[in-house]
Amino acid sequence: MNTTPIQTRIIDGKAIAAELRAKITSDIAERMANGKTAPGLAVILVGDDPASAIYVRNKHRDARAAGMNSIEIRLDADCPMSRLLDEVAKLNHDPDVHGILVQLPLPAHLDSNQVIDAINPAKDVDGLHPVNAGRLSSGLPALVSCTPQGCLTLIHSVLPDLSGQHLLMLGRSNLMGKPMAQLALAANATVTIAHSKSRDLPGLCRQADILVAAVGRAEMVRGDWIKPGAIIIDVGINRIDGPDGKSIIKGDVHFDQVMGIAGAITPVPGGVGPMTIACLLANTLTAAKRLDG
Repeated sequence: MNTTPIQTRIIDGKAIAAELRAKITSDIAERMANGKTAPGLAVILVGDDPASAIYVRNKHRDARAAGMNSIEIRLDADCPMSRLLDEVAKLNHDPDVHGILVQLPLPAHLDSNQVIDAINPAKDVDGLHPVNAGRLSSGLPALVSCTPQGCLTLIHSVLPDLSGQHLLMLGRSNLMGKPMAQLALAANATVTIAHSKSRDLPGLCRQADILVAAVGRAEMVRGDWIKPGAIIIDVGINRIDGPDGKSIIKGDVHFDQVMGIAGAITPVPGGVGPMTIACLLANTLTAAKRLDG
């Protein structure tokens, strides 16, 4: 068996996201030069979860930088369901709002499925509405969940043609696993979805030409799980205590063990995260163009 270390490529999500944001900024400038309104993105944040607040702040920063009209609606953590649904209804009917995102997770007393169902599918820039999920599954144009969109772009930066490649999606969530599998199928990959009930996860992972990990367990995927030369997309963001007691961020893949085995890998942070926000902006621009009629 050849044990010669591989020169593992680090996939620079920050640089690829910056290229996408530059294109979006240019498209918006051209749109407005033609007399059309700026795309409007509205984000609803319920409660004061620190991580969610940071995500929302970053989304607004990048949306404004791209020339979008960025709207933030903050609701108290104990707000009733009726209040949240009222805010969604207002945004559905606002012609200046082209994209609506309700920041998840919501407080426990709120039904996220009911909230998602209430969003106009044409403005569902998170790609979670059943109409968009169904259209994606059927191969029809749809607003697609931002993180898997970003993952596909990162994969294509290494491997433009996925035909016949075996992609293993580790995780089966509606937000990530299922839409990622559909996108990969549409790109002619052979797709396996693995999850907590799957047998022999290491063996399944070792078969994959492309491994996308989204399980929420720090460094779960070890070096001996990886097929030599595979492309690894690490979606995990796990905060753990470092040796000095300070919080550090780790992915779902043991980065140090995988180096020298994988052909390419996304770092955490700096890999998938920047692409998620860039794809949110892309979805908002797409929604604005479609709503123009």
